[in-house]
Amino acid sequence: MRPQVVAHRGASHEKAEHTLAAYVAALDAGADALECDVRLTSDGHLVCVHDRNLRRTAASKGLVSTMSLAELDELDFASWKNPWADLDDDAPELDDSYRKVLTLRRLLETVRDYDRPVQVAIETKHPVRYGGLVERRLVETLSDFGWAGPRSPVRVMSFSWSALQRVERLAPALELVMLVEKAHHWPMLRRVVGPDWKVGPGIDELREHPGLGRRLVASGRGIHVWTVNNQADLALCLQLGVEAVISDRPGYMRELLGC
Repeated sequence: MRPQVVAHRGASHEKAEHTLAAYVAALDAGADALECDVRLTSDGHLVCVHDRNLRRTAASKGLVSTMSLAELDELDFASWKNPWADLDDDAPELDDSYRKVLTLRRLLETVRDYDRPVQVAIETKHPVRYGGLVERRLVETLSDFGWAGPRSPVRVMSFSWSALQRVERLAPALELVMLVEKAHHWPMLRRVVGPDWKVGPGIDELREHPGLGRRLVASGRGIHVWTVNNQADLALCLQLGVEAVISDRPGYMRELLGC
């Protein structure tokens, strides 16, 4: 069985990450699932933003956690990717919402209303100002969609073991993925992760530490690998029999897989 192709922050190779434009492009490219990072605003909204600060993606000195959704909505989250877009007379006109901060709720609505089943992999970031409130807000939001129980199209990922424990207590039916930043972390993590949790190593660690892949396969857990963007790395994932490849280039991955 081929691995699931998961769009990393949307089709982020072509479009500005975490924007609605990036996710629509990923859906149009046939992505099986969408990946996003979530952070909590000062007024309690979950937004799809990777970095704690906004320097890289919105040219702002602000911190996500200290700004309201209304304040974030005033910023442009797309221009950094293609700063000359306004000079391109042939570029298509896009709805302004495609350039704005994307709330998790809007992303989930997009998935719910799409014309085929799509899954969502949501990463909660830690450490953060609001601690476990992030997971509580996440489960509340999923509950609004009826997606906090069995057969949910959503799975939750984190580098924080305690964050995933919180999700497990709040919504025990949700699929969880323990992200692994360094190969040498796995011997400790394997002793504490839940028996049904998946594991999410980075492709660099799998490439540089072949023993990690062998140990993960031997564990019998589903393996979800980030960030897979070329043919050689995809071949390594296929060799290991991974469940999911998380890629900035979902259309290209599907092409390589013959989808």
